[in-house]
Amino acid sequence: MGRDTIADIITSIRNADMDRKVTVRIASTNITENIVKILLREGFIENVRKHQESNKYFLVLTLRHRRNRKGTYRTILNLKRISRPGLRIYSNYQRIPRILGGMGIVILSTSRGIMTDREARLERIGGEILWGFTWNERTKWIHEGLITESLPNGMFRVRLDNENMILGYVSGKIRRSFIRILPGDRVKIE
Repeated sequence: MGRDTIADIITSIRNADMDRKVTVRIASTNITENIVKILLREGFIENVRKHQESNKYFLVLTLRHRRNRKGTYRTILNLKRISRPGLRIYSNYQRIPRILGGMGIVILSTSRGIMTDREARLERIGGEILWGFTWNERTKWIHEGLITESLPNGMFRVRLDNENMILGYVSGKIRRSFIRILPGDRVKIE
């Protein structure tokens, strides 16, 4: 029976994150190196270095940890395996799932290599959906964007700086003070 290297990566990172470890060591293969490059580029890990030990190569990942205001620890990654050896999941570029409306990332294995869902949509190619990951739901996201369309009931469409389109709404002091938000305004979305 063969090893599932992708499940090993997910399990190693998840266990290290839950155990509050700063680094995690995984076996170095072509697929793991490509996945780790994506994780590093998207900001889910801080650093990667290659380590050799008795003719075997390992990747040592430095995880990114966050603390809340009280200083208690929270697990920050939400990793989910989608396609597995017993049930492969394939998709064309139009049906690639969006995790949290594009805030999360789906990793695909395509004919042009391993890439994120955004890259696959841009290149218009599909493939096997390996896994998806997001920051934990309790982690607060703050993004900047440009309002493209104003909608009724204090809602509006926002084009984020990473080119994703989301639907936002006015709340808090801005809503109580009846401050108008018009197309062309720059806003911060939480």
